[in-house]
Amino acid sequence: MAPATFPRAARLLTPRDFARLRSTSRRIGTRHLTAEVAPRDTGGARLGLAVSRKVSKSAVHRNRIKRIARDSFRRHRDALPAVDILVIARSSADHEDNLSLHAEFARLWQRIAALNGADAAGTMRD
Repeated sequence: MAPATFPRAARLLTPRDFARLRSTSRRIGTRHLTAEVAPRDTGGARLGLAVSRKVSKSAVHRNRIKRIARDSFRRHRDALPAVDILVIARSSADHEDNLSLHAEFARLWQRIAALNGADAAGTMRD
């Protein structure tokens, strides 16, 4: 098994990346998370995170959610199609324990992998 890393190439970094994703993405939701997914031409999956102060006033709690998201993404990245993913946490995510959040992210990655890189036709944004 290859080491699970989170290289710079696997991150959404620029405001342009986030803006493109917000305008051309397909939404996938779970109980505590929403993901906006847009296909990419080349490369593997890339991850962006949005955990606002509305989720929790405590930076420690927001960082815990982001840390779990990155760890889970590292473990599941090879199974994901070539897509850009923006994970948006809901305020209910702050009240979940680490094990529940890991399970929630695993469900999200499964749903994204099931898209199989399909285009976003037929979404709410059309």
